[in-house]
Amino acid sequence: MKFQVKALAAIAAFAALPALAQEGDPEAGAKAFNQCQTCHVIVDDSGTTIAGRNAKTGPNLYGVVGRTAGTQADFKGYGEGMKEAGAKGLAWDEEHFVQYVQDPTKFLKEYTGDAKAKGKMTFKLKKEEDAHNIWAYLQQVAVRP
Repeated sequence: MKFQVKALAAIAAFAALPALAQEGDPEAGAKAFNQCQTCHVIVDDSGTTIAGRNAKTGPNLYGVVGRTAGTQADFKGYGEGMKEAGAKGLAWDEEHFVQYVQDPTKFLKEYTGDAKAKGKMTFKLKKEEDAHNIWAYLQQVAVRP
C-alpha cells in the first residue's frame, strides 16, 4: 500500500511538471524549411531525400536533433567556430538551434566565449517563430530511430 501511495505521488508530481513538448508547429516548419533548402538537405540513412534539393553548402540536417555541433560525418565544410562550439559540448536542442539560426556568428561568439568566432552560415532567420517551427519539423522528420 505504501508503495502505491508513493508511486501515485510520484506520478502526480511528474504530471505537474511543465510539458517538455516543442514550441513550434511542424507543418508550418515544413513550409519555413524552404528558406533553408538552398544550403541544407534532409536525407535519411537509406538515401531518401525528405526535404531539400541535394544542397551541399550546409550539412545534411537528418539526425541533427541531439547531434554534437560540427560533427556530421560526411560534411567537411564546418568553420572553426562551429567545431569549437561542438568541442565545448554544444549539442543541438531547440533552445540552441533557435538562437543559432537567428544570428549564427553572434551565437558562436557567445557560446564559445571567443570574440573572433565566426559562423559560415550567413543566413539569419528573421522570425523566431519560424525557428521554432523548423525545429519542430526537424524533430518530426529528421530524427534517427
